[in-house]
Amino acid sequence: MSEATGQNAPIDSGLAAPIDSVPEASDASTTATAKVIAPRISDDTAADLDAVSPEQIAAARIPAGTGPDARIVAVVVTHKRRELLTESLKVIAAQSRPVDHLIVVDNANEPEVAELVREQQIEATYLGSAHNLGGAGGFALGMLHALTKGADWVWLADDDGRPEGPRVLATLLDCAARHGLVEVSPVVCDIDEPDRLAFPLRRGVVWRRLRSELGAEDFLPGIASLFNGALISAKAVDLIGVPDLRLFVRGDEVEVHRRLVRSGLPFGTCLQTAYLHPNGAEEFKPILGGRMHTQYPDDPIKRYFTYRNRGYLMSQPGMRKLLPQEWIRFSWFFLVTRRDPAGLREWFHLRSLGRHEQFDKPD
Repeated sequence: MSEATGQNAPIDSGLAAPIDSVPEASDASTTATAKVIAPRISDDTAADLDAVSPEQIAAARIPAGTGPDARIVAVVVTHKRRELLTESLKVIAAQSRPVDHLIVVDNANEPEVAELVREQQIEATYLGSAHNLGGAGGFALGMLHALTKGADWVWLADDDGRPEGPRVLATLLDCAARHGLVEVSPVVCDIDEPDRLAFPLRRGVVWRRLRSELGAEDFLPGIASLFNGALISAKAVDLIGVPDLRLFVRGDEVEVHRRLVRSGLPFGTCLQTAYLHPNGAEEFKPILGGRMHTQYPDDPIKRYFTYRNRGYLMSQPGMRKLLPQEWIRFSWFFLVTRRDPAGLREWFHLRSLGRHEQFDKPD
């Protein structure tokens, strides 16, 4: 994703997904008689959710309205990219099913962005922050503000991407209604080559890189890209919470996805519509003949946040089982592919910071 949100992640299905991936989910809607597809809640997951009452889980499963009375609030996070934001807001404001309110969180607190938001032809709120909250804090602030505006659904977007056309929101709502979802994401495609996925998606043991390779189904259960055009119900936000401010950028989407998976709520990706985003595949390096991928940002600041937050995420419930795979992948990448022992030491140091919840930012 962008620097505003720091989400550059290939999509992988299921709890076995690496951190540079996004697993399973789904939500609910008004008149749906559709089946509910939800991940099974294991005994350890149930124990982890002791603080969540059965009544809360049951309430979150009740379909949120997707008809004309449903209140939909769009949340866009931006940071010093007014031109890209302008293009994104044009498409959001032109949806055939209009959004009821737009919230723009500006992490640079720029007067020209405030003016752009005031010029919108839809009801809008500008939230300028004198303190850079990162993508994590920006989306947390925007989502909470959306709830105060009475949102039934929150539509999440970054400033460097945009819906592929005017019917994206209507299509997502229809998919949520038919499949009984609490969250539904569009396919995230390359903004310069829309048939190419912006982030690779693994199905089984094969990595898919083209939209046309995803098959004829209209819906993939248990897979979501949460900050690239995702539509999530307020009931789901009540249950799983908002992004963790401490992560700042990179990994915040995966952490929310982890909570969504463990909640047992139904979610997924609608294959009938797309969100256009700059291609982020260059960070993901194939190893072992392409059967696995390892994330290596060339930029040292991106690498710092990626690996530090990865260390934190891999210590969380639902992710710990991936640790053996994590060690194999990164050891192989640094020692065999790159022949870079110093790189492995850096990776180990940064992931140790995250594992011990040391969330200082680099100088």
